[in-house]
Amino acid sequence: MMDWTDRHCRFFHRLLTRRALLYTEMLTTGAILHGDRDRLLGFDASEHPVALQLGGSDPAALAECARIGEAFGYDEINLNVGCPSDRVQEGRFGACLMLEPQLVGDCVTAMKAAVKIPVTVKCRIGVDEQDPAQALFSFTDIVKAAGTDALIVHARKAWLKGLSPRENREVPPLDYALVQRLKAAHPDLPVVINGGIASIEQAQELLKEGPGGLDGVMMGRAAYQEPWRLLAVDPVLFGEPAAFATAKEAALALTPYIESEMAKGARLNSITRHILGLFRAVPGARAFRRHLSVEGVKPGASAAVMADALALVVDRADDMAHIAA
Repeated sequence: MMDWTDRHCRFFHRLLTRRALLYTEMLTTGAILHGDRDRLLGFDASEHPVALQLGGSDPAALAECARIGEAFGYDEINLNVGCPSDRVQEGRFGACLMLEPQLVGDCVTAMKAAVKIPVTVKCRIGVDEQDPAQALFSFTDIVKAAGTDALIVHARKAWLKGLSPRENREVPPLDYALVQRLKAAHPDLPVVINGGIASIEQAQELLKEGPGGLDGVMMGRAAYQEPWRLLAVDPVLFGEPAAFATAKEAALALTPYIESEMAKGARLNSITRHILGLFRAVPGARAFRRHLSVEGVKPGASAAVMADALALVVDRADDMAHIAA
């Protein structure tokens, strides 16, 4: 989710659900140690609970970044061992670390010793020619012994050679059953599933109690590309009222944030690019997207562009029924 789940995106997503745990885009240890930390790590207090996702392979550097993240107020530190991009491989982090499970264990041990907040790991079921059943289970044994507080499993193998990052999100087959078997084998370890989950109702099915019942579901592309789905998280998964009755109400609630951030120098498009998929099958949705995409990138674009775009969308009193359907 690099370049997607920045702080503007997370503020918007928090408007849609009070309960979901939000994750930052993956940040490398080098960027945090040597870059502008306030810009990289700063976030609005309303985003809680929010986890900082790190990319790296040096235990000492990861421990220091975990300490920095805890000081900034993050609720969890997550080590990404699942991203398959070439840039990540060149830096010796991400999915290629599935081939070095003991190093990952050392990283977890170092981070756990550095902070009091939970430290979690996100991984694949295997990479390249690895046998997923063997690779995932042995990897889990190592990071569990190192003290990981939870394991988030993208239920696809990653092919480090031969597939692009996009293809690695779509081509390798999903194996939810393998992740469910992993949970059954480790009932005391929180296991969260990721990959190809397209709706809150599908997430609800994966969370059912019983042998192999999972502890959580992580949604990435579906939550970003179709953020209207997040309005169903609180009522469907937590039995609580939705934050807003309609997607349009949620978008209107974003306006004060847009005005505040633009007063600090932010460009309108840096915020509104995250909300283009907010409306589905709602009259005016296409006009809304077009207006924001065209007018929102122009020099001098103001919050009025957002207001004009929303005026093109027809109010729907039955949004929640539509979303849950």
